[in-house]
Amino acid sequence: MPHANPGIHHIKLGDAVVTALNDGQFDADISWVVGVPAADAEATLREGFRLLPPRITVSCFLLRVGGRTVLVDTGAGANFGHVLGATKARLAAAGVAPESIGTVLLTHAHGDHVGGLLDAAGGAAFPNAELVIDARETAFWLDKDIEAKAPDMARQGFAHAQNALAPYAERTRLVHDGEEVLPGVTAFGLPGHTPGHTGWLITSGGSTLLIWADVVHLPGLQFARPDARLAFDIDGAEAEASRRRALDVAATDRLLVAGMHLDFPTFGHVRRAGTGYAFEPLVWTPTDEGLFSPV
Repeated sequence: MPHANPGIHHIKLGDAVVTALNDGQFDADISWVVGVPAADAEATLREGFRLLPPRITVSCFLLRVGGRTVLVDTGAGANFGHVLGATKARLAAAGVAPESIGTVLLTHAHGDHVGGLLDAAGGAAFPNAELVIDARETAFWLDKDIEAKAPDMARQGFAHAQNALAPYAERTRLVHDGEEVLPGVTAFGLPGHTPGHTGWLITSGGSTLLIWADVVHLPGLQFARPDARLAFDIDGAEAEASRRRALDVAATDRLLVAGMHLDFPTFGHVRRAGTGYAFEPLVWTPTDEGLFSPV
């Protein structure tokens, strides 16, 4: 039976439209969790009615803001086989041609976020797009000395990043934490998962959304246990600190948030719950104005 949800979900944010695009989903492994005993992690996941092994969702976001068409991350492309890489099809289903995208904002350069930058021939999938990325991210992934010292298991990550970024070398803009990169779009540094891991704060018409990238990979675990790190965090302590900061800011300021690995369609709010946090998904409504709007 086909799934009813096509992997495309729109919300209004002030005068902007933000669209979540599901790139796919893959099975994780409880052994990837660091800092929390495996039995505790499994118990928390079971209590939340989660599958074991846990699954990780991958999403990207399309912004239509201020007359611009902007893509936040691009999905995995061909990097991880058939379970990921659906962003291209989602864009087509939404009627968005790759040529119409003027800016690609990258949260970081892991393969499940940058693989979609490439077309089938290894060239630029978005021929008219400027690439925007934190300067610390390129300084890390493009440094051959750092790559040479990396463990063998990490080398593929460097290859994915370097291959994906190469076609955009002449139209890449390096930015820094707190910089407004487009009107209403500000870099929100959340380092640790990678050195330049960046969220994007979107503001339009008095409304704000924080797209926090990979602050949370396993929603069934890391809201309740922010101390749960993942083995592929480059700096686990810094990643945990960034997660705690993002969760605290979101709960305190009652921010609408979205993340690449939250359950699709990812939009929601964070509240404090005991010693941790809980996620409250944004309630769906059939129209912008509400249920009883005239047709």
